Amino acid sequence: MSQIIYSPSKYIQGSGEIMRLGVYCLQMGARGAYAIVDPYILSLYGQEISKGFASEQIPLLLREFKGECSLTQVDQIVEELGSGGADVIVGIGGGKTLDTAKAVSHFAGLPVMLVPTVASTDAPCSALSVLYSESGEFDRYLPLRRNPDIVVADVAIIAKAPVRLLAAGMGDALSTYYEARACSRSGAVTSTGGTSTLAALALARTCLDTLLADGAQALQDAADGRVTAAVEHIVEANIYLSGIGFESGGLAAAHAIHNGLTLLKECRTVLHGEKVAFTTLVQLILEGAAEAEISGAVDFCRGAGLPITLAQLGLADVAQDRLLYAAEASCSEGSPMANMPFAVTPQQVLAAILEANRRGAQVS
Repeated sequence: MSQIIYSPSKYIQGSGEIMRLGVYCLQMGARGAYAIVDPYILSLYGQEISKGFASEQIPLLLREFKGECSLTQVDQIVEELGSGGADVIVGIGGGKTLDTAKAVSHFAGLPVMLVPTVASTDAPCSALSVLYSESGEFDRYLPLRRNPDIVVADVAIIAKAPVRLLAAGMGDALSTYYEARACSRSGAVTSTGGTSTLAALALARTCLDTLLADGAQALQDAADGRVTAAVEHIVEANIYLSGIGFESGGLAAAHAIHNGLTLLKECRTVLHGEKVAFTTLVQLILEGAAEAEISGAVDFCRGAGLPITLAQLGLADVAQDRLLYAAEASCSEGSPMANMPFAVTPQQVLAAILEANRRGAQVS
């Protein structure tokens, strides 16, 4: 089996990058750009974005992102592109905005530049879009032909986002090493089509080490509105290290259980990374990880304000049969649960969820 690692062609991180998007598109050979932009970002930075493209004489069409990252919306945008004029797709915003831009790029056969304005997920660097139904339920993973051509992270903008979003990105990134380790142990085929590499596992480990070393300070600095080395490190960990680590290292139980939980409407307002933080604890319990590792992950989540109980996920009163329903979905055919180094049953997942909740309740 081949060992394969994926990555974007170029990753750029710094302050003030929102003004240089036209420059980067020009370097891609763009004659016209179509930008899908988060509504809030459009209201704050629309003028700067437009000015950056105008200064490079690149025509720009701005489209406000609305609704879900669904196949329905992607198809609508691809149809709009049929009129021509744009040869580069630009996605500016959060995870679902960026996943939509990637999916549009895939179906339209055009290059894409992604500009994450929050560091709440590791989605920007991957050759993968997560599609949802119009009502917000997990639909499917959409494998893409290639990774983004350019990822541009403006740390000054990211640091101004609500601290909860930075913490959620840390929750998503927390799972990266543990899932990559499980895939390495099982020899699982990742979404790249091959097994993991030493480089992917090393990046995943560096991601975890960075979270533990700089996470608390970064949250404090971001809350104070300061761009510091700690903030820069966590942005890189959340977006790049975790992005390469999860895609080329592989997904396992944590994301499988997360996907199952999306079926429970009570926790749909909980952010992706917040759910993944809890399901990472569930995976560690499920695989019988060392006590120090489990307690360390619990302490990290508690310190970052990430969920460690079902109540904090909005599931305090949910019946066990509904938790079992989510557990069954996590073990369904095609789920990354199959990447665990041992067979997992829904009953084992349920037991691990309840044990993670019990442990979290003891210290929360």
